[in-house]
This record gives sequence, C-alpha cells and structure tokens, in this order.
Amino acid sequence: MNETLKTLTERRSCRSYKADPVPQEILDQILEAGTYAATGMGKQSPIMIAVTDKEVRDQLSRMNAAVMGANTDPFYGAPVLIVVLADRSVPTYLYDGSLVMGNLMNAAHSLGIASCWIHRAKEEFDSEEGKTILKKLGIEGDYEGIGHCILGYAAQESKPAAPRKDNYIYKI
Repeated sequence: MNETLKTLTERRSCRSYKADPVPQEILDQILEAGTYAATGMGKQSPIMIAVTDKEVRDQLSRMNAAVMGANTDPFYGAPVLIVVLADRSVPTYLYDGSLVMGNLMNAAHSLGIASCWIHRAKEEFDSEEGKTILKKLGIEGDYEGIGHCILGYAAQESKPAAPRKDNYIYKI
C-alpha cells in the first residue's frame, strides 16, 4: 500500500491530547496542505485561522461549549486548532471547506499529529463574539464556520478502524 492510501486508511479521530505544542514548521505544512484542497471552479472559497494562542483557544472552547449547553472542553485538550470558514457567496462553499478539513486531518496524520473535526464553528462565527474575532483579524465578508480541526499529540494510541459496513459500495 502506498503512503497516501496508508494515511487515508489509518487516520483516526483523537479525543485525548497531550499539552505539548505542535512545532511551527509542522503546523505550517498542515496549513499548506489545506490550501491545496479541491474547490469548486478553483474559487478557493475557504480561509483558515490557525489558533495557537491559549487565551483565544480557550475563548473558542467556551463559545463552542456554550452552543452545546455544556461546560466542558469540546477540543479535548488539543493545544492547536485550525478554524475553517468559507465564503457563503460561493455556491460550493460548504463542500470546499469540508475538503480543506479533510486535507488538514490527513496531512496531520501523515506528519505524526493527531486530529479531530469539531463542529459548531457555524454557530460560533455567526455570533457577535465570533464576528468580533473576525473583525479583529481584518476578515471581511460573509463567512460561515465549517469546522475546527483540532491538532496535537495523542495522549493514547488510537483504536483500529471499525469494520466497514457491507453495503458501503455498489458497483454497476
């Protein structure tokens, strides 16, 4: 099996992280991989916000937990997160952002970094608090939060993949 297929079949979502930071050069490689995700008509509708600042990370964690009505860390202690947003004016924005998320998670795995897709970015960045964060970053436009790609070193080994369901593939 080649390395790409190995990455695609072995990557698992991680829900327990060490506090160790992700080295900047590795984070930069993961981010670059996100920029190469396929997008509808090549419009590149998504943007990414890499969050390594603990205060901002914790703010986003609180906002995300509030959407769920919880008081926990929905980012499972991951020290880094990449927020993916996409321009709502592009018809394929949701798919474009989803492909960026996939690229980020697969790139992270290939570099020895654990990841997980965390939802509720839409609700966070549709809120006034979320819009204020975007404004502080100089981000203008009608962006929808697609997801958070949390990153870090896994606190424990991942479990093997569950068996694939029987009716996953149909051939004609």
